[in-house]
Amino acid sequence: MKTFNVSLVGVGGQGIILTADMLAKAAALAGYQVKKSEIHGMSQRGGSVTSQVRFGDNVASPIIQEGTSDVLVAFDRLEAVRTAHELAEGGKAVVANVDLVPVTVSSGLQPPVADLAGRLAAALPTATVVDAMTIAREQVGNERTMNMVLAGALSKVLPLPEECWLEAMKLMLTGAKAKLLPANEKAFALGRAAV
Repeated sequence: MKTFNVSLVGVGGQGIILTADMLAKAAALAGYQVKKSEIHGMSQRGGSVTSQVRFGDNVASPIIQEGTSDVLVAFDRLEAVRTAHELAEGGKAVVANVDLVPVTVSSGLQPPVADLAGRLAAALPTATVVDAMTIAREQVGNERTMNMVLAGALSKVLPLPEECWLEAMKLMLTGAKAKLLPANEKAFALGRAAV
């Protein structure tokens, strides 16, 4: 199998690293070689976070070159627009219909982005936009499961069996975290259904 390149982008606190870890585990459980890298930046201050996962029969490097991501997963619309250039021609984008105000805007250093919906449509015209936060809040009852809604949506566009994703989730949510498994499984299923 060819190497799949998946870039996950957003800001600190959205669960990007956890989602990337789950993807990496799911790919490994499916029998593929996996490499992963991440850039945290000022994530604890609401700054950008990027995680890259590569999987396939033979993966040489963890780094995805610009413009070669087969899939771009954006945890908010502004990060989707900002990183659209990472997507390969013909690649797929999964975008959370979430708008976060960057610190530079809330502090007055930069003006708000005008016409974000229009800019997203222009940058990623074939993007699958998922109401991940609404699903997490209203159908799961826990906003913190938004990342699992996106993981479920992502699972529909990657060639990995659903059971590998679910097993990866179980491996990650053990011990004291096991009580979080039902809500996360529900969020994942709702994310799959949203695509």
